[in-house]
Amino acid sequence: MRSPEANAELALLLEVAGTPKPGNVDRHRDLPDLRFEHFLAGAVGARDGLELAANGAAVGTAFEQAVSGMASQKGGNTQFGALLLLVPLVRAARKEASQPVVEAVVRETTVGDAAAFYRAFEHVDVAVSDPPAGMAALDVRRGAAAIPALEERKLTLFDVMDRSVPGDDVAREWVRGFRRSFTAAERLAAADGSVLDRTAAVFLSLLAERPDTLVTTRHDEATAREVTDRAADLSEDDALESHRAAVETFADDLVDRGINPGTTADITAAGLFIALENEGLEL
Repeated sequence: MRSPEANAELALLLEVAGTPKPGNVDRHRDLPDLRFEHFLAGAVGARDGLELAANGAAVGTAFEQAVSGMASQKGGNTQFGALLLLVPLVRAARKEASQPVVEAVVRETTVGDAAAFYRAFEHVDVAVSDPPAGMAALDVRRGAAAIPALEERKLTLFDVMDRSVPGDDVAREWVRGFRRSFTAAERLAAADGSVLDRTAAVFLSLLAERPDTLVTTRHDEATAREVTDRAADLSEDDALESHRAAVETFADDLVDRGINPGTTADITAAGLFIALENEGLEL
């Protein structure tokens, strides 16, 4: 039986190996400056931080360590958002990888956890939207420089996530009980085929349901909606061979256009961990 940290590392590896995942790096597609091997190295590098979470370390401390390790490859940000989901899930798995337990884990985070989260932005460049009104001093792109403002307002990491929900679906998972992550786990467990085929199929189903917030951040809402509408059309295609060909074409088109639904990939990775940890997915 694998440990929670091993399942989390495996989830990261399975996520990037699933193909096709339109717009994302997978085992058949690289982006111009971000390649499959960078994701493999990022997953391995994150292991020490994941192990800290499994051993009961504070969420912020474990997350910062995981991001620091992830960043020890030349591609840059590979799994920042996925780790922000996986670290509290691994911490919860010390007791049980369930929604009530992970909700308790994130709601019990502290100002110190939030400070560690901000420091994590100094290890790697992360695409984020502009902060909400009144939160310029708390812009995560300021890294550690924003910590005094954070401490002055006594904001926990959960508070930071709560204020980030409108433009960030990873934050939305924190605030709404990891609902889509657990939905992804259920779909992965129920699907047929290899785990990598299931991963690609579940990714597409999630993308079809909700515009990806990373696409909105890097492009605009119209582009994000276009991508989701196209994924929804493909999800309705019941003809297996034509479906595969159409999804491959969609994947190539998004890569060519530089459109990367990376938040959907983050949630897929979280779903893989839950399914592995709760033995709904066997390899």
